[in-house]
Amino acid sequence: METESEPYVRLATLRQLHQVVANLNTARSLADTLQTVADGVITGLGYELACVNLVRPDGDLVVAAFAGNAAAEALITGRVGSRVSWERRLHMGEAWGDLRFIPHTEGWVLIDDDVPQWHTEGPEPRFEDEWHPRDRLYAPMYTSGGQRELLGVISVDRPRNGRRPGAWGREALQMYASQSAIAISNARLRANMQRALVRLEREQQALRASEESFRQAFEYAPSGMAIAEMGGDQHGRLLRANDALCRLLGRPAAVMRRYSFADLVHPEDVGTLLRTSAEGGRAELRLARRDGTYVWVSLRNSVVADTADGPRFLLTHVEDIEERKRHELQLAHRASHDALTGLPNSAELRARLSARLCGRPDDRVRATAADAAGYEPGHDAAAYEPAYEPAYDAAYGNGHAGTAPAAYEYGHAYRGDGFDFDPSAPGGPYDGHVHAVAPEGGEVDDGRKGLAVLFCDLDGFKSINDRFGHHTGDAVLIEVARRLTAGVRDGDTVARLGGDEFVVLADGLGAADAADLAVRLRNGIIPPIRVDGRAVRVGASFGIGWAECGMSVEEVLNSADQRMYIEKRSRAKVQRRAG
Repeated sequence: METESEPYVRLATLRQLHQVVANLNTARSLADTLQTVADGVITGLGYELACVNLVRPDGDLVVAAFAGNAAAEALITGRVGSRVSWERRLHMGEAWGDLRFIPHTEGWVLIDDDVPQWHTEGPEPRFEDEWHPRDRLYAPMYTSGGQRELLGVISVDRPRNGRRPGAWGREALQMYASQSAIAISNARLRANMQRALVRLEREQQALRASEESFRQAFEYAPSGMAIAEMGGDQHGRLLRANDALCRLLGRPAAVMRRYSFADLVHPEDVGTLLRTSAEGGRAELRLARRDGTYVWVSLRNSVVADTADGPRFLLTHVEDIEERKRHELQLAHRASHDALTGLPNSAELRARLSARLCGRPDDRVRATAADAAGYEPGHDAAAYEPAYEPAYDAAYGNGHAGTAPAAYEYGHAYRGDGFDFDPSAPGGPYDGHVHAVAPEGGEVDDGRKGLAVLFCDLDGFKSINDRFGHHTGDAVLIEVARRLTAGVRDGDTVARLGGDEFVVLADGLGAADAADLAVRLRNGIIPPIRVDGRAVRVGASFGIGWAECGMSVEEVLNSADQRMYIEKRSRAKVQRRAG
């Protein structure tokens, strides 16, 4: 039966409980909240000792806070008890709602487990509800929601009234554990949010620092850099250009934003730009300066991607390679041109001549061979195959090809003007090739145009070298090269084979045209050449050969060389001019 004063005791306890619950929500950190939970048991619930055991991420429980005894606090705070041992304790003894009470008569089996605990001694209880020092009372804390998970356990000891808690005390402790679980969950949430905010702020600071570093690296880079739009109607448009690129192209940054690289590239390099992959390609091409000139650059692309939207911008690095390109062109020119005169050298002459020749003769020879073999229009050439080869040799000459070319094998009908197979037709082995031919006999003008090869050897040059030295001889060669170049058409080739030998390639000439050209060139060489105040003279002998498909380069040059020596021997010595 309740005493008269019991309602007043309950009211005072309720006020204390309200105050300690209010204190739970004022703690700033998780550690403060845990200590407030432990202190609240002492100040509001009437116990002398309280311990808060918190579940760690690995499932074990750690002593996170202690109140009521400094020595015990120093002894067990931070120590860990296994989840298995705690589960065993929470299933022993008496269940008081969510609370679990283990009397001293059963607790002796727990003395040696790994749950952190303190040991006190005392006499046996004198009455039934008297508290014994080895009694244990636990208040589990569970998360709220449909699926309750163990958050921690509050351990209490030594009630101040020396008695086990009654129904009111049990309900108060259980309610306090529930409110403590909410406060701890909120504190964890606040701690997580604070950590997230700190991490976000650090990431933002790092991002700002990274952006500033990129801006400085972009703006003050010694080589050109640009950022271009990717996708949409403005694909390729320059969004930003650094100072180095603006200086390189002589255009201000505001003007650069009007262009894309496609607007600035040299017309001959548009294909190179288009072949450059937009996702990280590299190319060497020419970009237009403001003054209309072009500069060689190495252009390298990198994609600035967005994890959500994919590629957004194109970062282009532009390096000035004008000096390197000039050096490469100089090296290429030196490899293919004569160092003294600047004319194409022997290797370059042979390369150009080889580009005009193929291994098959002209259709005119095929028709001549077919006529000699007795072909008739409309007949299958296979029937005449045995007679074709000697006829081919008779028409073309035994020195050039031992057998009929594959283009004249059987299976092609004779039309009267040759076979119906055209190797230079689209899809043929020489698609787009124009056969090099010669006028009939190489000397009689039959109206046909061919590739004339004029072999030139200077007359009297050796005596100039011997008499006046190599310096004068070099000056003569340079002037002869200039006069030869001035005497030919654009597109014709004047090359120096070596020594005092030169070769002229002139395409599209008839026999008479080639003879006239040789005369003009010879007359252009004859006038005196002044070197160091001295006038010297040289003459020139020309041999005219013809480049024909089916001939080798050496055969063409040897033919022209032989004709030059025939001319040189046929001319009287008194007609040759010496220095």
